[in-house]
Amino acid sequence: MAIFFMMSLMSAALTGSEGDYGRADLITLASESFNNGEYLDREYSCEGKDLSPELHWTYHGKAESFAVTCEDPDAPGGTFVHWVIYNIPGSVKKLPKGFPKSSGGGGSLQGVNDFGESGYNGPCPPPGKPHRYVFTVYALDAKISDRDMRLPEFKKLIKGHVLGSASITGMYKR
Repeated sequence: MAIFFMMSLMSAALTGSEGDYGRADLITLASESFNNGEYLDREYSCEGKDLSPELHWTYHGKAESFAVTCEDPDAPGGTFVHWVIYNIPGSVKKLPKGFPKSSGGGGSLQGVNDFGESGYNGPCPPPGKPHRYVFTVYALDAKISDRDMRLPEFKKLIKGHVLGSASITGMYKR
């Protein structure tokens, strides 16, 4: 099992300032499935079981809800979205390994990824160089009523509502 590695990548952690994505010094993100900067296991990819990795976070504040995204900034056509889940209740601080692709209960909703599906679809890069898969958790001061959102819509709606965010990155290569 991976050693818990907590990391916040937002510059606000260094400055303590607030920006579009809130204060990074209030939130951390980690995973039992992989360490930041390490390779994701095959079971989290299209070559395996396509399970979402376990993710857990700490937040030192009061959030109405949380959201999680996964993006591949190394995709040939530009950033490729693998997961958008939002309205995770503010009392929840963990998504288990193999989180269901349908709504997750408790009011959480899953957006549409760039595969055109709801829920998590894992790494499936073309053969060649490794790709980065950036998982980001957002602490929000509100819930979102819109359903079946894609990442650009989601990011527009959360602007001004992010209390903090943190990211970790997994690698994958075929």
